[in-house]
Amino acid sequence: MMQPTGSGWQGACSLCLLLLLLLAGGTVHAEVSAALDRDRVAMGDTLRLTITAEGDEAISNVDLQPLQADFEILRRSTASNTSIINGRRSHTSQLLLDITPRREGSLHIPPLRLGRHATQRLPVAVGPAPETITGEETVVFSAELDRDTVYVQGQVLLTLRLQQAINLEDRSITELQLDDAFVVPLEQKSFQRTVDGRPWLVHEVRYAIFPEHSGQLQIPPQLFSARESQARRSLFDPGGGRQIRRRTEALSIDVTSRPDTFPGDTWLPARSLTVEETWSTPPETLRAGESATRSITLKAEGLQGAQLPPMRFPATAGLKYYPDQPVIEDSEVAGGLLGSRRDSAALVPLRESTWHIPEIRIPWWDTQADQLRYAVLPGRDISVAAAVPGSAPTPVPGALEAGAGTIALTPPTTPSSGSSRTWQIIAAISSALWLLTLAALLWRRRESRPETAREASNISESRAFQRLLAACAADQASQARAALIHWVASLYPEERIVSLEQAAHTLRDDRLRDALQHLNAALYSSGGTAWQGAPLADIARDLRRRHRRANGGDTAPLTLYPGAAVPNQAP
Repeated sequence: MMQPTGSGWQGACSLCLLLLLLLAGGTVHAEVSAALDRDRVAMGDTLRLTITAEGDEAISNVDLQPLQADFEILRRSTASNTSIINGRRSHTSQLLLDITPRREGSLHIPPLRLGRHATQRLPVAVGPAPETITGEETVVFSAELDRDTVYVQGQVLLTLRLQQAINLEDRSITELQLDDAFVVPLEQKSFQRTVDGRPWLVHEVRYAIFPEHSGQLQIPPQLFSARESQARRSLFDPGGGRQIRRRTEALSIDVTSRPDTFPGDTWLPARSLTVEETWSTPPETLRAGESATRSITLKAEGLQGAQLPPMRFPATAGLKYYPDQPVIEDSEVAGGLLGSRRDSAALVPLRESTWHIPEIRIPWWDTQADQLRYAVLPGRDISVAAAVPGSAPTPVPGALEAGAGTIALTPPTTPSSGSSRTWQIIAAISSALWLLTLAALLWRRRESRPETAREASNISESRAFQRLLAACAADQASQARAALIHWVASLYPEERIVSLEQAAHTLRDDRLRDALQHLNAALYSSGGTAWQGAPLADIARDLRRRHRRANGGDTAPLTLYPGAAVPNQAP
């Protein structure tokens, strides 16, 4: 009698189990990172530490023991998100910690481990406890600057701080208006503070300010208004207690001009500045006729992306460049704004050879150390092999060859006579479809024009004006053109402004018309006319002041984000 054996099944099961373990092993260990909501606090303040893990390992397994040496954990919560894109699953989990420092000084959030990975080390500057609030004050509103002096076009941070020991409603702050500076509102933050055993709820509204002229920059008093919360005594009681108003003191800051020893064409005062490059494919694997996209990215803390200079790809005989539109972005970090600019171009070698890509050297001014520094991207040699026999390069529209400025075009192929009638039918059908598509596009464009104007008008006038000043400060003609259109459209949303001509006709200013002629010459002339943005910025400031005077100068107050009630407040 045959004995049934399970060795085959056991082997298959073992193999499957081994594969599952290997697959699971790839996702057990999570990439982890940590972030703080701010890096400067006072004794008694709380700050939010967010630990993020990419993967399936439980975020609750993070070892928090090293953290508790210098910080007390007040509250913790978790959040997670799972998504499936193109059949690929990703899972992200977060651990949110409210912590408070145990001592003053230059502290650090230590690396916190999750499996094999650990978070980065984060610095925290802890100052002394705030001064005791005397008397019966229950609402305190103040303003402070992070420095006494700043370089022109450099960043200074203004913090408006509301401290409340009672519950408030309908809170608002007047919007900051500065004619001689570029103002960027930053994210509002709320936290708890304990002063002499008394709990306070603190709201901070921060602005990154970039002065445009040397001298004294005046920060006018800012007004806070709210109403004390009161319980309703009946259904017909409208509720709401006494009206509260507080005003900050006026502030001033010394704005220093650009040092005469600075060697660069573009003035870059920053806390830090880096330059890096990436390639879509390794350039050493290129063959003649193939392409690789080279991207150069500048990142600067304390500058806007619009202030960063464009990266010029060097003219080299035998290479073609296919430049792409730059990507300019701003993000917020603990020290204010982090501006970035990425310039990309597809590089196509025309023949087998070795080319030298020269060094990029960008001067910038370190505002922390107050000295000149350079961000350097080293040069490199690229050896290109011969094209594969029988292959033909695929042209990319917009190719620029060094010294030629030519555009590569592919000649049309001629169909054989035997298939000419078939091609004629296909061409007739394609032409009819093309005409129908064109008609639909024209109709859609006609219908969408009001929407375009509405979109432009939805951009706040202040933000649109700030973008215009940033583009002018960086001498970037194309960005200034778009920013000016958006700004004038936000001033006159009913005019549906979508062009420079409409903007000039609406504002009716001869100086502006002359400035826009220079702008168009820089954008469209064949000679590559250099453009300076300072005259346009001065004209725009004057037009804005006139528009404000004509309309009463009213601005809507800034509404504070909703916040939690004051904890454990005394009756």
